Amino acid sequence: MIVPFTPGGGADITARFVAGPLGAMLGQPIVVENRGGAGGTIGTAAVAQAPADGYTLLYGTPGPLITNPHLMASLPYDAARDFAPVSVLTKGAYVMAVHRDVPARSVAEVIALARAHPGELTYASSGVGAGSHLAGELLCIEAGIRMSHVPFRGTGPALQETAAGRVTISIDSYGPMLPLLQAGALRAIAVTTAERMPELPDLPTIAETIPGFEVTVVNYVCVRAGTPQPIIARLNEALLRVLSDPALDERMRAAGSSPPQGSTPEELGALLRSESAKWGEVIRRAGIQAG
Repeated sequence: MIVPFTPGGGADITARFVAGPLGAMLGQPIVVENRGGAGGTIGTAAVAQAPADGYTLLYGTPGPLITNPHLMASLPYDAARDFAPVSVLTKGAYVMAVHRDVPARSVAEVIALARAHPGELTYASSGVGAGSHLAGELLCIEAGIRMSHVPFRGTGPALQETAAGRVTISIDSYGPMLPLLQAGALRAIAVTTAERMPELPDLPTIAETIPGFEVTVVNYVCVRAGTPQPIIARLNEALLRVLSDPALDERMRAAGSSPPQGSTPEELGALLRSESAKWGEVIRRAGIQAG
């Protein structure tokens, strides 16, 4: 299983949670191989160039097949044609949080503050074109506000700078944010999914203030296109059994990961297409281009 990012990140952690029981289900060990670089394109290209036999799996996040085709002038693979969907793994939320001294305690108050100080509010991201960047751009578009984007090299630095008060807002993953929320350095405002998070039932959604707003962080498994359908079906069946295990759900929640959630290959394919269309439009309107 190729994870197209460096070790220790959310994708790597979830991949290792899944790989062990999936290997046991399939009757052979699954090795997690990290091939980071170029926004996930290096590892993704390795899967596109592997034999179409189902032995090389891509652990995907929104970047490789959803947003990178719109952000990068050229890719070493065709996101729409070179991969066959297997299953969704997780569908999670970002949390919008502000530094504790920011005088806003709701989405409406953040919007009002941004309108009163156009361009002065800043929002952190883990890099140009990252999900946290795109979530902030979508908020600006949907709310009709202007904020200044401050990119960092990773989620950790972005959250730390927001917690230190050098950036106003962060819209990012809940797991890495949790210690800062618990310490009171950040104050949670809302979640980005259409429904409230079970872990944070009292925290409203952004959609409760901006109808239709939704940012879902999708993780998934694909194989190279041309892999025989019976092999894809076997991988899907095994993944669904692994993802339905309450023990895995517990482990992932305890680590701050999104809960496991499987799908059919067809459902994943439709989701990849719809998410690509959505974020392609946001990237176009915001004029974002990765370096």
